[in-house]
Amino acid sequence: MSDQPLVLVLATANDPELAMLGATPHVIGAKREDFGDATAGAAAILHWSGSRDRLREVFLSSPQVRWIHSRNAGLDNTLFPELVASPAPLTNGSGVFSQSLGEFALAAILYFAKDISRMLRNMRAQRWEQFDVDEISTQTIGIVGYGDIGCAVASRVKAMGMKVFALKRHVPVTPDPLIDSFYAPEQLFEMLVLCDYVVVAAPLTAETHHMISDAAFAAMKPSAVLINVGRGPVVDQEALLRALTENKIRGAGLDVFEHEPIPADDPIWSFDNVLVSPHTADHTSTWLRDAMQFFIEQYGRFAKGEPLKNVVNKQLGY
Repeated sequence: MSDQPLVLVLATANDPELAMLGATPHVIGAKREDFGDATAGAAAILHWSGSRDRLREVFLSSPQVRWIHSRNAGLDNTLFPELVASPAPLTNGSGVFSQSLGEFALAAILYFAKDISRMLRNMRAQRWEQFDVDEISTQTIGIVGYGDIGCAVASRVKAMGMKVFALKRHVPVTPDPLIDSFYAPEQLFEMLVLCDYVVVAAPLTAETHHMISDAAFAAMKPSAVLINVGRGPVVDQEALLRALTENKIRGAGLDVFEHEPIPADDPIWSFDNVLVSPHTADHTSTWLRDAMQFFIEQYGRFAKGEPLKNVVNKQLGY
């Protein structure tokens, strides 16, 4: 019998990437009953897919678990009180998907700056109509939540010549070459009034829930565009609909939403100035493989007693 730590893999689908675990001692299940007696000696849990309630059931039945890893970067479907109180470290997939999300943010900026939706409408109508476009090197972007995703956004837009502001819980004391100015959370509105584009990349916590709501939209320029690549409920979607209806902002590029999937009768579909991505901005052809590869590397560190990457502050939620 292997002396390597046993992993309980919570998975609700038979994804091909699970085969990558190979000889790593593991048991796969969709619920507590699927793991049988394996919970007694398991040392780790991989939350590959499945609900928080299912994860909690498995965790509470596994007294020797010393590490939990979430495939995802966002943890609002992972954290529960017993896990927060546990000494077992929680790690996540932060960084695995950030580059693609940074590219989506840049694509959304260019979509509005070059008025691509207008181009497409004119193409379909076979209409030759010249119009003015924006040069983004003359514009300012504000990043709400400057973690790994925010950094991926900043590196791309800075290369395009944009002025870059960032909102961060703890403002760094050392300069960041990607950021022209940092703002603390209480300075959110002060930053928003200066921005042509606002990219939301913050994790979902009690502190950030509906951080972008009516007051934030009132502070933004009427010509500003909101882009959300973080977590849906950080933006108050009803407030966003009001801002779009009342022309308080120019438009929005959204990869995440407060309630997913969006139903067919949701008003968000009806706006010509909204770019909708069905939470697929990070779904590259290798995103699941990359996520599993990161876990396997993490497992190697865990098995050797080496420091883990992406250890979450469970009290803060990221």
